[in-house]
Amino acid sequence: MNYDKEYFVKLLEKLVLPLKQHYSPKGANLYLGHTGAAYEDRTIPMEGFSRVLWGLVPLWAGGGNIDGFSEIYASGLTAGTDPSSDEYWGGFRKGDQKFVEIAAISYGLLLAPDKLWEPLSDTAKENLSAYLRLSNNYEVSDNNWRMFPVLVNLALKSLNQPYDQHLIDYGLERLDSFYLGNGWYKDGVTEQRDYYIPFALHFYSLIYAKVCANDDPERCALFKERAEEFAKEYIYWFDSKGRALVYGRSLTYRFAQAAFWSACLYADVDVFSYGIVKGIIVRHFEEWFQNPITDNGGVLTIGYRYPNLHMSESYNSPGSPYWSLKAFILLALPDEHPFWQAEADPLPQLNKNKFLKEAQMIIQHDGDKVTALTPGRLHYNIHVHVSEKYCKFAYSSEFGFSVPRSNKFFNHAAPDSTLSFEIDGYIFTRRLSLKTNVEEDKILSLWSPFKGIMVETTLIPIEGGHIRRHKITSDYDCIARDAGFSVSCVEGTDCTSYGDDNSVTVKNNFSFCTVESGTGGKPEVVSFHPNTSLAYQKTATPLVVYDIKKGATEFETIVKY
Repeated sequence: MNYDKEYFVKLLEKLVLPLKQHYSPKGANLYLGHTGAAYEDRTIPMEGFSRVLWGLVPLWAGGGNIDGFSEIYASGLTAGTDPSSDEYWGGFRKGDQKFVEIAAISYGLLLAPDKLWEPLSDTAKENLSAYLRLSNNYEVSDNNWRMFPVLVNLALKSLNQPYDQHLIDYGLERLDSFYLGNGWYKDGVTEQRDYYIPFALHFYSLIYAKVCANDDPERCALFKERAEEFAKEYIYWFDSKGRALVYGRSLTYRFAQAAFWSACLYADVDVFSYGIVKGIIVRHFEEWFQNPITDNGGVLTIGYRYPNLHMSESYNSPGSPYWSLKAFILLALPDEHPFWQAEADPLPQLNKNKFLKEAQMIIQHDGDKVTALTPGRLHYNIHVHVSEKYCKFAYSSEFGFSVPRSNKFFNHAAPDSTLSFEIDGYIFTRRLSLKTNVEEDKILSLWSPFKGIMVETTLIPIEGGHIRRHKITSDYDCIARDAGFSVSCVEGTDCTSYGDDNSVTVKNNFSFCTVESGTGGKPEVVSFHPNTSLAYQKTATPLVVYDIKKGATEFETIVKY
């Protein structure tokens, strides 16, 4: 197949054409569903409106067009920023979700002013400029949000409008303060190293590197150098099938996982050959579009590999998944760019084990799948299922992970890829680690699932799996279950299980997971509640059950996959 520019345009059309019928009469709002979010209801359709720009803007910047959308957006910007309009978006407050969304609008003004600025009347231009400047009066979160005022004021500056240089400088200073080394940032005061590093911090810095190359060449070169370093490690999060590591929050943004690679192309970052980068991006898109990620009207759903509200964050509204359109920044490349003629090459030769120091994880890369062993470091926050998204023992591009429906029954709690404890009929797991040490060949963590129980866990990568060694001190008798990955048992996968006194395996026609114990545990297979896994609607999970007695207990579980 010829993966040329038209191929990517067609993908974008497939995603945005179904949206046309859902815009408000004046275009300022996009109504895609009826679920709520943590912010004001009036902001939900504004979010939908703005997020589609992550895909449309680079299309326009690269000389392309989809009939009718530029007119919708010129009208929508006019109505949304006019205080006298019935589609006015309203003002701002501290921590406002609209700060996120005006970043996409600013992106459009930077890259495609001929579509989003020049067609506006003088009054509409004044209103839009004033609306963006109004946001400068409010504080944003001290994380990737610091880059939103940077984009806003760069856009204003590019249009010869009043702007705040201090907010540009301060945002860039904060970004520099988040830098850790080897291309890795931290997303503010947090221990998590997740997709906000590539699809937010690097993504925005590479936009800056492109549009400010003449005005700030030294900083732009630095951002590109950091991206080059990061690419050498981030590539380990992608398997040969195009799937990325299922890890962390905001996974409903799906193929935004590839936005970093597209941004590298846009900013002329020399990471790998065009063929290798194209292969990563193409396989990623191809894999996603094999999954039921849209509803029957073609609208992206909240979920991961299938619609699933249960795994979502409180800030996910019906329009939130269109953050994924960030991956289309490559459409800003000119038609004659050599990327469009490149073949989609396979991944380069990668190490089977890769220690990512700044990310605090050990990656096992066997080609067809990626597994990350993690210490469970967590800066506690209020996001939903945060322990499940960061504190399991291992994460996978193949198996994904599960989130609980409740902690009252084991099959509702769905504690895969971790050690769980049943106490008085309730299930408890690793919520965070009290102490960690990550080395090239092992990970040590000290954690407590419940008052009176302390666990020291050592994870050791081995060929085709890993070893878990647990030292437990408990104030009472209880049950512990050491679970492997949840294997797909969706209809047609030929899911089956088999085992003996020491081990049990669950397999289907494309994957397997085995757990075994030589220390007296009892192997079992459990089918978790439907739709608890982010990857598969129905699963079965191999595990070993251990009786924990008051005092000290030690055991070892081997997990293979």
